[in-house]
Amino acid sequence: MALLELEPPFGVRDVQLARRRMAKRWHPDIAPPGRAHEHQRHLQAINDAADELESLAEGSRGGKITLGAVKVSAAATRRAREEEGRRSYEAAERERAAAADRAKHDPFADRLPDHSVVHRYARCLSYPEWGVGSVTGIYFSGDGDEVKQWARVLFAEGVRTVPAGSLSFVDFSKPDAGADRLERFMTAATHALADGDYALAAQRLIYARDADPTNVAVLRLMTLAFWQAGNLEAAGRAVRDWARIDGVRPAAHRFAARIYEDMGAIDLAAEAAGRAADRAPGDAREWERLGRLRLRLHDPSAAADALRRAQTLRPSVEGLLDLALALALSGDLGGELSACEAATQLDPQSIDAWVRLAHALARTDRISDCLDACATALKLGAGAELLDLRDRMREARRRVLPAA
Repeated sequence: MALLELEPPFGVRDVQLARRRMAKRWHPDIAPPGRAHEHQRHLQAINDAADELESLAEGSRGGKITLGAVKVSAAATRRAREEEGRRSYEAAERERAAAADRAKHDPFADRLPDHSVVHRYARCLSYPEWGVGSVTGIYFSGDGDEVKQWARVLFAEGVRTVPAGSLSFVDFSKPDAGADRLERFMTAATHALADGDYALAAQRLIYARDADPTNVAVLRLMTLAFWQAGNLEAAGRAVRDWARIDGVRPAAHRFAARIYEDMGAIDLAAEAAGRAADRAPGDAREWERLGRLRLRLHDPSAAADALRRAQTLRPSVEGLLDLALALALSGDLGGELSACEAATQLDPQSIDAWVRLAHALARTDRISDCLDACATALKLGAGAELLDLRDRMREARRRVLPAA
């Protein structure tokens, strides 16, 4: 329409007249010197546009192209161009990604092999999850003592160029021993763990477990990998398998307690922590964890028993403060005070211990001792909450009548 200078509505006759008018204006015979070619190209574009408009007009109702029909046709044309552009962009992106993948994994694609291949099928020991691949060539790079040997292998997921020394050639006439599969996947999983790729390590350890479901080392590493990868449900299944095989030792139950706690299953975590403490009665940390979990289950008396056991083995400020909380919830104010005082004696620089002692003393008639504890805590850097407690205790001391 712009080339023919037409405005809707118009019919076939209007298009023909516009074509003649434009032909008189842009004919090559009347072009300035050296511009005949430009006039010829422009006239060809005008004729193409006129042919398209004539075909549209002939197929329109009444032989007329209306403004609404023009808008609909323009919208359809824009959508077609957008779709074509999107497909072209996606094709270019796929081609670019394929080129990048080829440059990364298949640098010898256009080069003839430097060495004949005796064994065709092989596995990559570094990435056993690729399966068995077909070796298509052996290549060399570098000079002198820096010569490197490469193998171009076609795996199920594509061509990979790997160091030739990382391949283990496969002889299908002999069965693959389970011990070999176990060692292969354990080595690969250890490398993935060292790189911090816990999800990949867990995937490799699944294959190792399938080779030997009773191997404690595999189950332990699988539990750790799933836990660090954030897959708590899989970690729970793995730690249960581990506990069934090696349940007489506390390690599996320790992991189970931590995993269940991260899952929010505090009751299961407390049961696992209890089993770990029973199997390691001399480990104070396990008794402290058991006590904290029982506190979260609102069982202060059982928590106090576990925390007392921990303090007899190895006292700690955190354990004593947890014991003080358990005794406070049980209504044993004297025991709470004793635990807080023991915490301040164990670490005189602990702000939390002095703050807890001050709050515990505030519930007794030992106002002077409470003020001393507040002063010590404030000197160590306690917050505004303790300032309010100190002010309330000072007001309370002023209302006490002197002895007669």
